[in-house]
Amino acid sequence: MKRELMMTQDGSHTIFIPELNEHYHSTHGAIAEAQHVFIQAGCQYFVDKYHDINILEIGFGTGLNAVLTEFFSQQHHFSIHYTAIEAFPLANEILQQLNYSQFDSIHHNVFDKIHQIAWNDEFQEISPNFWMQKQHIMLENYSPLSDYFDLIYFDAFAPDIQPILWEKSIFEKLFRCLKNGGILTTYSAKGEVRRNMQSVGFLVERLPGALGKREMLRAIKP
Repeated sequence: MKRELMMTQDGSHTIFIPELNEHYHSTHGAIAEAQHVFIQAGCQYFVDKYHDINILEIGFGTGLNAVLTEFFSQQHHFSIHYTAIEAFPLANEILQQLNYSQFDSIHHNVFDKIHQIAWNDEFQEISPNFWMQKQHIMLENYSPLSDYFDLIYFDAFAPDIQPILWEKSIFEKLFRCLKNGGILTTYSAKGEVRRNMQSVGFLVERLPGALGKREMLRAIKP
């Protein structure tokens, strides 16, 4: 599928897929959305709980969520093991054009390092508090360890675009791989998504959405 680089309102790039009429991030701001949905509603949730967490990202995409999470790990002295899965990795020529203009030179180096590590390899140290592995695999075929993750970033394409990834069977798998007290965050607040989460045992909160969206969801494994 063709992928086009586009600028969002906060000056950060996203990717547009004309065939699907879908963007990787909110056009109101790629960095702003990632900070709101995954860092503030996700990582920040654990600040007063503990400082050693395992994260699973569904939809690695541009790597933006991983870079912002590494920032968080250094700022808050969190030890993070980060697993990202992606069915369709971006080509290097697209990655090299991304201009997350808010990044300083140190964080550009982090961006480069997370894209340089090999797919389907063991955890690699990106910085003193942050280890990462990337899995080139479709979510439907991914078999995570049970009771392993503290936090899941659910950043798949929208339910209207990839409905199979938002079905009950997927959330059953993700529920099993979370520890008790673990959470899943996503930008979507669609009613069917919320009901599928609840049907497998999640306690689901509606939270204010990022700019341009009224609500988002955070699901907790009790």
